[in-house]
Amino acid sequence: MKHVDDPEKELGSTPYITSTRGVKIMVWPELDRDNSEPESSVYLYEYFIKIVNESQGTLQLMSRQWKIVDGMNRVEDVEGDGVIGHQPVLSPGESFSYSSYCPLRTPSGVMSGSFRMRDKNENLFDAEIGEFYLKDHMMIN
Repeated sequence: MKHVDDPEKELGSTPYITSTRGVKIMVWPELDRDNSEPESSVYLYEYFIKIVNESQGTLQLMSRQWKIVDGMNRVEDVEGDGVIGHQPVLSPGESFSYSSYCPLRTPSGVMSGSFRMRDKNENLFDAEIGEFYLKDHMMIN
């Protein structure tokens, strides 16, 4: 796994961006060529996420929900508490970055989802994560 403290500064490419109620979510997906095994139909995608609290209040990320669709239209739904073992609390203007993996059985796919957020008044809402493509940008189309 590549270590990236601030994907916005370090990855350089244009991220996928979605904003919901003052929560900006940026995603940078890339194929992990070193750990993928195309001959065994294993394509490992690493995705880098940066969550920015652009609202006026403190927010906490409570859980995540992902919909993963591979190139054969097989769908996998993933849900869980927090992200990578954390339920970060973000004051206005703060951000949280992390990376994770998504294994696919096909060379390409699509992910989308949401983060369940809690505001200072204990209200819950879903910060949407728009569709982003998992495909090797080095592949010839």
